[in-house]
Amino acid sequence: MTIAFVFPGQGSQSVGMGEALLGSFPTARETLEEVDDALSLNLSRIVREGPAEDLTLTENTQPALMAIGMAVLRVLTRDAGFDFAGRVSHVAGHSLGEYSALAAAGTFSLPDAARLLRTRGRAMQEAVPVGEGAMAALLGATLEQARDIAGEAAKDQVCDIANDNAPGQVVLSGNGEAVERAVALAKERGVRRAVMLSVSAPFHCRLLQPAAEAMEEALSTVDMSPPEPPLVANVSAEPVSDPDEIRELLVAQVTGLVRWRECVLAMRDAGVGTVVEIGAGKVLTGLARRIDPDLVALSVESPDDVDALLKL
Repeated sequence: MTIAFVFPGQGSQSVGMGEALLGSFPTARETLEEVDDALSLNLSRIVREGPAEDLTLTENTQPALMAIGMAVLRVLTRDAGFDFAGRVSHVAGHSLGEYSALAAAGTFSLPDAARLLRTRGRAMQEAVPVGEGAMAALLGATLEQARDIAGEAAKDQVCDIANDNAPGQVVLSGNGEAVERAVALAKERGVRRAVMLSVSAPFHCRLLQPAAEAMEEALSTVDMSPPEPPLVANVSAEPVSDPDEIRELLVAQVTGLVRWRECVLAMRDAGVGTVVEIGAGKVLTGLARRIDPDLVALSVESPDDVDALLKL
């Protein structure tokens, strides 16, 4: 059975995430401690104890979710004997999860991935003053409908499509006034539900160009190896292995559309029959089932989840 490992993005975090695994496996705790050392920050404490306000700071959320994903992966491969190289044909990650996927596939070291994500989170937060940006989910809208609504709502501001997550789930991002206009337009046009999202910044839109420039500089200083297996990239929805191309795609990803629906379909078309979400939450598991109900989709965060994967 051909398997893809996928890694979640922002919004999947919660205080205590991965606690069952952290309490059962020294390997998991050591992974978080390695991230603590890389950042000179007690991120482990924030993950395990909170407060939630500290965990939801973007500069903490991003390395924390990566750390939990890598803790799960290391338990699977080092403690449970899962044959990652032999059984996993592709990796992918949603937004920041792309860095987790690349760390899993050996492109980044764990310390480098942690430092890059802390830089990314801080740069994304600082790119747009608090209160000036917004995001909204259009539920029941097609990508074409969302594109038309965003274009009309933008006027002289930014209203971009940030995420094409699944059929009927498209996310917009941009200036607050423009996104609010888009929500009103969506309701007028019969979109089933249009809702503003509680976010700290307008991710994946042109307003984040300063963050893209910061990541271009940060990525230029980091050693990268070809991912094994290949990464299905957010902005191209195609497998990629060349480190220089990956650098360019990671920079473009900051302001670009996360083509998650197409990423999952690309993996399916390449022969993937099972999508395994590694780390916190079950967001990507649910999306995979919506994208193609014939895919087997499961999440791995706890010891019981590890056992379930080993039985596949």
